[in-house]
Amino acid sequence: MNKFRKIALLVLVLELAIFVCSYFYIKEQSTTGTNGMVRVEIKRALDEARKGSGTEKEILGIAKNYPHIISIRPYDENQVDNRAYQVEEIGGRLYRFYYIDSASQPGQKGLLFTFIAVFIVTGGLLLYVARTILRPFENITQLTGELAKGNLSQPLKQEKSGYLKQFLWSMDMLREQLEDNKRREMEFAKEKKSLVLSLAHDIKTPLAAIDLYTKALEDNLYTDEDKKTAALHGIQKNKEDIREYVNRIVEASREDFLNQEVHMQEVYLSDVIAPIKRYYQDKLSLLNISFSIEPYQNCLIRCDEDRLVEAIQNGMENAIKYGDGKKISLAVSEEEDCKLISITNTGCRLKETEVDNVFDSFYRGSNATGIPGSGLGLYICRDLLHKMDGEVFARVTPPLFHLTFVVRKI
Repeated sequence: MNKFRKIALLVLVLELAIFVCSYFYIKEQSTTGTNGMVRVEIKRALDEARKGSGTEKEILGIAKNYPHIISIRPYDENQVDNRAYQVEEIGGRLYRFYYIDSASQPGQKGLLFTFIAVFIVTGGLLLYVARTILRPFENITQLTGELAKGNLSQPLKQEKSGYLKQFLWSMDMLREQLEDNKRREMEFAKEKKSLVLSLAHDIKTPLAAIDLYTKALEDNLYTDEDKKTAALHGIQKNKEDIREYVNRIVEASREDFLNQEVHMQEVYLSDVIAPIKRYYQDKLSLLNISFSIEPYQNCLIRCDEDRLVEAIQNGMENAIKYGDGKKISLAVSEEEDCKLISITNTGCRLKETEVDNVFDSFYRGSNATGIPGSGLGLYICRDLLHKMDGEVFARVTPPLFHLTFVVRKI
């Protein structure tokens, strides 16, 4: 967009320069040519008048023989006249020779108005293209960048002009599909995690059986060789069961769905807050939720910019889901060598005794009844912040829920 502004400004400046140069060139040429002809014709008219009879009627009638001389009139010093004229003496009397003034010619005025009209039309067209075509494409560029980063929660605003309506609608459908795929992946991950936990629990039964068999054998409780053999077979069978469970656990856990990499760098705090502001101002406005970001002092922090934005977005989505839909605020404070980014929402229904568990994977509090979710949002936040040498914690001060991200300053 900035590049287009520069090009548009350059076009207008060049157009203005061409207009100015053309106008003054034409004016100079017209003035030079017309004034030269006027001087020649006045000289010829004077010669003709002086050679004639010298009567006033004859002198006044000479003007009709010369195209650039409008009329010849006796000179009256009391007469005020704004038309172009030249005073000459004929037979001891002064006459005014009225002639065509090149500056007042209609052609030059028409040229001036034409250039002004073209300049206005060009400027208006460039402004129209910038607002109706380039600005929507700029929004699309931001969307595709966020999709690449995995930020799928921000809907794409539809343009009223309609030129890109179908394209923008398709892009938003793609975003929704990716978001839905991400949700299904989270659900699949939850099922896989649940399977692992279930298998781990099932292992306890054969382990307990093996424990009983081994204790009985150690204490010589089986005097009959058949019973000893049966106990050994039981141990063998339960061992095979445990091996099967372990193989299934290994298979289910082969791919870690939360293998999140971070790339630490030095970034300005404003570069993290700005996208959050951009993402949620419009979204929360549509939801009629009051959203505010308190003033803060910018500084350098050490983190993975995209991952920190993702973590804060998870916190914002959490505030939208489990708040009362009235107010969400974001504030930045300072503590020693850290910056604290706090998200606060009203309408908290979470019990204070549950706060310590909200960062556990798949944990859903008592306030989550009837609200869809995977129970992984805050778990992901904590995992990302720990990898960035930071921290995240929560507290409840009814009816407010506070989620605070701690990041290191440079």
